[in-house]
This record gives sequence, structure tokens and C-alpha cells, in this order.
Amino acid sequence: MSFTLALVGRPNVGKSTLFNRLVGKRLALVDDQPGVTRDLREGEARLGDLRFTVIDTAGLEEATDESLQGRMRRLTERAVEMADVCLFMLDARVGVTPADEVFAEILRKKSAHVLLAANKSESNASEAGVLEAYALGLGDPIRISAEHGEGMADLHAVLMPLADAFEARAVEDAPEVDVELSEEGDGGEIDQSKPIQVAVVGRPNAGKSTLINQIIGEDRLLTGPEAGITRDAIALPVEWKGRKMRIFDTAGMRKKARVQEKLEKLSVSDGLRAVKFAEVVVVLLDVEIPFEQQDLRIADLAEREGRAVVVAVNKWDLEDEKQDKLRELKEAFNRLLPQLRGAPLITVSAKTGRGLDRLHDAIVRAQDVWNRRVPTARLNQWLTGMLEAHPPPAPGGRRIKLRYMTQVKTRPPAFVIMASFPDKLPESYKRYLVNGLRDDFDMPGTPIRLTFRSQSDKNPYKDKKKSTPSRLRKHLGKGRADE
Repeated sequence: MSFTLALVGRPNVGKSTLFNRLVGKRLALVDDQPGVTRDLREGEARLGDLRFTVIDTAGLEEATDESLQGRMRRLTERAVEMADVCLFMLDARVGVTPADEVFAEILRKKSAHVLLAANKSESNASEAGVLEAYALGLGDPIRISAEHGEGMADLHAVLMPLADAFEARAVEDAPEVDVELSEEGDGGEIDQSKPIQVAVVGRPNAGKSTLINQIIGEDRLLTGPEAGITRDAIALPVEWKGRKMRIFDTAGMRKKARVQEKLEKLSVSDGLRAVKFAEVVVVLLDVEIPFEQQDLRIADLAEREGRAVVVAVNKWDLEDEKQDKLRELKEAFNRLLPQLRGAPLITVSAKTGRGLDRLHDAIVRAQDVWNRRVPTARLNQWLTGMLEAHPPPAPGGRRIKLRYMTQVKTRPPAFVIMASFPDKLPESYKRYLVNGLRDDFDMPGTPIRLTFRSQSDKNPYKDKKKSTPSRLRKHLGKGRADE
């Protein structure tokens, strides 16, 4: 990426729509309601032959106190300081407002490179607003329509010389090296370049954003006492204790009956999509109200999607009777979530950072188990021992025979057993085998898929007509006639 571009402006001027167009995906939530975006979202943008990082920011508010709007404004100002170029967006149909004039003055002081874009310029109704934009003193406004893709060539033409300047500066500032570079890798190291995909999910106000801020070591996500601050599923790359990860902060998930607003439905569906793309799902509980019905639904959803699950209990610093509470939590976990038997239960404090080392180790181990493969020979030796210890039932007097098994995939581990009459095998026996796999092959907590396929026991000659060949039958008939 040659440079970083921050999209800034008042709420509802089309920043998220332009962000989605530049990255080529519908990553940011878009709605007619102003103030949808609250956190900073980064993406890899592509505009013609330009490749750069684009940041979608919250709408600039005039509040400067500790309110939600004030915290959102400070987060946006931080993005302005981080970025190489700021694209200040106006709604051309509304024109320049007093707030736009205030924000233009702020941007002039905070950023060396500020571009002005008049969005929603696809109709004649926007002409007056475009002319008003000249008065801001930020140069000629770029006429664009983020929704319809108009003006992208003009935006490219303005960004191109800036990109060349940043690239030339990067070459000048690059340190000299005294080693020869080879395009071929040494091939001797384990490739851990791919980050672990981790989704942090839970009910509103469980502390998901605070936990992620503690992990990455900076106030990157908007936090506060209000429930439901996070709306987008924000993906943050981080190197945590030497291991690369991509952590998704998701919106709090309430009971379906309580989710009425269109925007909240979009937020929840965005979080569910993050779960589907994750490898490890951290279900974050509140120690004061753990294992509520919605917590159980979220954990069950992650298991059904085939994701490795780590259960983390937050706000542990507020608990006085820690030993008794931990024993109570483990008993409730085993009783309410038997499908996640053996999954790690970690106590953490997102506020103080206590327990994060154990959470890191649990995530790495869960991903390792999720990718585990067992050789077929070991599986069949294990299956023989399980059958000897507890043979399958014999419904109707006919014993169900389990012939052999193999692992067909990982992520999560999936096994197939060839059997006679697999449809008559009771669920209790299937659970017996799944629990045996967990215990004997050290696969605690990860979802295990066990499928039974039919292998016929039939004699291949059973259904054929029992008759002697016609030539032999004639010969025998002739012999009887001679007698």
C-alpha cells in the first residue's frame, strides 16, 4: 500500500458508501439513518492502478465532551492524524453547513493533505452545493457519486500525484541493506504467515471492544458504559505474543424478539457473518450474569458453524469469591453446553488485562486442535478398542457392524465410519464415539463431525435366481429319459 486515505465528514454524507466502493465489497454498514458508523474501519482499496489503505470514520460531531458523540469525534481526529491524505466529504444536495466550515478549519490544522469531495453530485440539484464548496478554501471540489460510481476517474487523477510523492519519499527513507535478496524462500521454516481468524462475540455490554483494545494495546475501538456501541464487525490485524491474528469485534447480540430496528438487524447479521469466517470464536460472558439464554444460543451457533470455541468470562476483577464462582461457572458450563465438552473456560479482565496470556494460549491451542488430523491406522485401532469395550446394539436381533473409519477433513475434524444399518444406530452410541475421540485424541471443545455410511452385508449371489445352466439342465434331463 502506497499511502493511507481517511474519509471524513459529517454524518450521512456517504463515507461508508464510498468506502465499500473503493474496497470492492460491502464491508461497512450503510443506511439512510445518520451516525451508523462509530468505529474506524480499514480496508485495502483499489482505484484503477492505485492500491492504498482507506479508513472509514465516524461522522464528525460538534460535541467535545465525554459523551458518545465526543468520543466518536476524538476517534475520527485520531484517524486524521494517522492518515497521509484526508478526503473531506460534503453532501452536495445539502450544501455547506456551519458544521462543515468548522470541520474544514480543523482539518487544515491537523492534516497536510486535504482533498474536498462533493458527494451525491449526480443530479442538477447538487450544482448550488458544489459552488458553495469553493468557499471552504480546500481547493476545487471533486464531483463524485459514491452510490453510482461517478467521478472515480477524477478522484484517481487527484490521488495519483500524491501517491507518486509518497512512494518516492518511502524509497528515499528506506534503510540501506548489505545483504543480497533472493526471491526463493529457504523452505525450512514453518509458514505462520496466515493470521488466526478470531471473532469475539457476546451480548451487548459484555466488554468485547474493551477486551480487544487491551489486546492490541491502544484505544482503537470505541468503548463506554452504553450498551450496543459497536455496530460494524471490525477486523483488526495484530501480532499477539509473536502470533499473527485477525480479531473481529462484533456487535452485541440480543434476543431475536428484541431486535426490532433495521440497523440493529444489519449489525447482528454482520456479526453472524464474522462468526462464519472465523476459525476461533471467543464467546465473552459477563461474570455478573453468565450463561444467559442468549449466551447459550451464541455458543451453540458457533458450534453448529463448526468453529473452535473459547469461553471467556469478563469483569473477573469485580468478583470477590473467585474460587466459589469459578467452580459454579464450570458446573454450569458442563451442564448447559455439553456439545462443547472440554472447551476452555478462561477468566479475564478486559479493564486490567488480567488473564490475557491464558486467553492467548487457549486461542492458539483451539486453532491447533481445529486443524488436527489423525492417521487412518490409528483411528481403526482405536475403533476396534471402542467396539470391544462397548459393542453396538443389535436392533431386531441383527448386530450393527462398524467396519472401518477414516478422517475426511479438518477445520473442524470430520470422520466417516462405514457401517451396516447406520440408520438404526442410536444417538447415545454416536455420542459415546464422539466423546471417545475427544478424550483419546486430545480434541477438547472443538466441534467433531461423525458420519455413518452404509456398507452392504448382502451376499452378491443372494438375489440371483437359483437355477442350473440350461445346457447342464438339458444334459440331466436326457439322462433321466434314458433311464
